[in-house]
Amino acid sequence: MDEHRFIIFSERINLLISSFLSPIGRRGSLKGVPMMTISESENWEISSCSGMKYGQFVDWEKIDPEASERYQRILNSDHQELKTMGRSGFWVMPHTLRAKAYYHIIHGINCRSIKPDRDHYQDVAKKLFGEQKMSTHPFPEYMDDGVIPRYCLNKAGLNSVKKVLLCIGKHLPDINFCPILPALVALLLHFSEDEAECFHSVCRLIAYNDPNKRYIDQTFLTYRASCMTFGDLANKYCRGIRKLIASSHQNLFEFYSDWIMWIFADLPFTYAMRVLDVYLLEGYKVLYRVALALLSLYKVSVSSRNVVRHCTVEKLLERAFSIQLATRRELNLLFNANKDSLMQKGISIHQKRQSCQVVDFDSFSSSVVTGTEMRIVWAWIPERFALFNPQKLFSTNEHGRNLASFYSRVEGHEPAVLLLKTMDEEVCGAFLSTDLIERKKYDSEEPAYFGTGESFVFTVREITIYRSERADFANRQPSPDLRAARVCVYTSSGKEDSSSTPVSTTSTTNHTTLTCPAGTLQDPSYLTIPFTSSSPGPLSPSPKRAKEQGAFMFIAGDHERLVIGGDGGHALCLQADLEGGYTEQCDTFESAALCKRHFKIRSLEVWGIQNSTSFSHYFSYCH
Repeated sequence: MDEHRFIIFSERINLLISSFLSPIGRRGSLKGVPMMTISESENWEISSCSGMKYGQFVDWEKIDPEASERYQRILNSDHQELKTMGRSGFWVMPHTLRAKAYYHIIHGINCRSIKPDRDHYQDVAKKLFGEQKMSTHPFPEYMDDGVIPRYCLNKAGLNSVKKVLLCIGKHLPDINFCPILPALVALLLHFSEDEAECFHSVCRLIAYNDPNKRYIDQTFLTYRASCMTFGDLANKYCRGIRKLIASSHQNLFEFYSDWIMWIFADLPFTYAMRVLDVYLLEGYKVLYRVALALLSLYKVSVSSRNVVRHCTVEKLLERAFSIQLATRRELNLLFNANKDSLMQKGISIHQKRQSCQVVDFDSFSSSVVTGTEMRIVWAWIPERFALFNPQKLFSTNEHGRNLASFYSRVEGHEPAVLLLKTMDEEVCGAFLSTDLIERKKYDSEEPAYFGTGESFVFTVREITIYRSERADFANRQPSPDLRAARVCVYTSSGKEDSSSTPVSTTSTTNHTTLTCPAGTLQDPSYLTIPFTSSSPGPLSPSPKRAKEQGAFMFIAGDHERLVIGGDGGHALCLQADLEGGYTEQCDTFESAALCKRHFKIRSLEVWGIQNSTSFSHYFSYCH
């Protein structure tokens, strides 16, 4: 069973890469209203080794004193100690120890008022099922489809999962979309005394309301926002697989819509339980970690699709917790920004399902890039902006060659994508995460740096993305000035090593040809792995600066020049007449020169993002 479940995971990845999903995801073709049958048989099968039929007269703590001692350690441990225990598998065996640990952890969760008494579940169940031996009910509206993972449950257990799911829908009618609940209920039922305890445990997780450590998305809006947040994280930590998906012109938004089911529906039971051990203690952030680890393990060249053969559960968790993820506060900022962007697209908290229209680049027109090239660039910008169409703000062909005119048309728009083509037909650009009007806030002789770690520079034709090593979307601290004395490499918290990258990282000149699982040869010109670096221009290159200071050298500008990246060199520097500029190695983004070092500009454009200005308030107070 373990092997079978991960085969499903790999096949799902293959399917999503090789074909487009329907507007509401992979399950969009289901028709009709699925029904759930509840049966109260008097003769459920009972395994002879389950302990239900044998052993009811035994004091199990005397049989297994070590488990009893471990349980006492659990009771006497604080939250941090429990986290360490959960990650190490302290209560994996025996089954009863894990059950007691779960009870202790879940009942220690502080949540808003819910009915804790067991009688409440019985009351709800009685109203739903009455005294009938068999009854049929529509699936709860929050379920994505009719699939309930069985794991190790017998027929009676599967029936109980259905009852608990229906009772949750009755007790908490505000939940309108929650596809992970069937798997979560099924997993917890393995370690619950009865249906009432399982019901109460899940309700406690649902009722937990700390925004920085949530457990369960309960609406389509929050679920989609979580998918987008995962997409942003995958952009940073799993660049190779994202590049493969983007280059095959897939809808990344839809691809990542299934991410949480990789864990709760596809992982083998023993793997899923180890994830649950830490999820109950650490919340949603653990799911991001594990899904990123799964995605980073996916290799397009692996012929076998069995995770059990390729990675033990210990190695999977080790990989997951080695990812230097953003803080919960930063993740919550990003989540809320993504949620706001969805609301801008018309998705409300009460909506059950709605597809987000994909940006159409077939009609995109530019003097610098093709629609295909812009689609690839668009795949790398943060998810909350990629929902919207590009909007031309400035073009040298239309508005002339003047930096003052450039500023006047670009200011007030956040973010923006800068594209330029040189006289040698080389194309490069930058994603500017912050409104350029920020440059006016700092009173200094030299222009001060501003921006966030979501900024990046890139080359087109070979689509090489250079991203700041730390996507610090919550920080806007300015650097002193362009000639500041201490410039130092700021090492990325999410930098990938060769062992965790599905595609080998290469230099700009060494391309890697990939083969998709379906056997489709990908164009290597679009598949160079992104780097992270930047360099200062002819303005007295600065020595390496301290880590915290170097992290903010993203954008600077005045009436004489616009600079992108300033640590160790300027990734891009444009002169006031927009006739030319220069580029060089830059440690901010770990980038090589984006084109010929000194270049003349044939055409330059800046593209804004429709409906994006409302997102800046999320970061305005994070100086």
